[in-house]
Amino acid sequence: MDIKIIETVTVIAAYFLIRIVSGKAIEKTVENSLMQKSRGKVIKKGVNIILLSITTAFLFFVWGVKQSELVVFFSSFLAVLGIALFAQWSILSNITSGIIIFFSHPVKLDDTISIIDKDYHVEGRVSDIGLFFVIIKTNDGERVTVPSNVFVQKMIKHKINL
Repeated sequence: MDIKIIETVTVIAAYFLIRIVSGKAIEKTVENSLMQKSRGKVIKKGVNIILLSITTAFLFFVWGVKQSELVVFFSSFLAVLGIALFAQWSILSNITSGIIIFFSHPVKLDDTISIIDKDYHVEGRVSDIGLFFVIIKTNDGERVTVPSNVFVQKMIKHKINL
């Protein structure tokens, strides 16, 4: 059997194994954090796209696509993508912050929090944590939408509801 076929099968098997393991890890994080399942699906899709890109690059190398050609293609693609996304910097910032909140922020759904800001003080219960926004329901019944990047940058005081 040709070595390229064995390497291809190994790379594809590794892709599916890593995809399953990362999917279960994301699902466990969603369950433990009391987050909405739709949010977990968005994170899963992002991770799957990254894994698929890495797997495709490995398969190109296995089948002998010249590295110089690949580097030219990817650098051109990333340059165009960078220019296109520069105008959308705040959206990328919110997505990145949403992922940070998802994996490492101690605030969970139904926690009572206070966002400490010199200009505007927000206090209430976290009703939704999305990829772009965190929604807080105040004691007055108002809903305050805080962009994810602002939520990550501000000091937050919270009382954990057990």
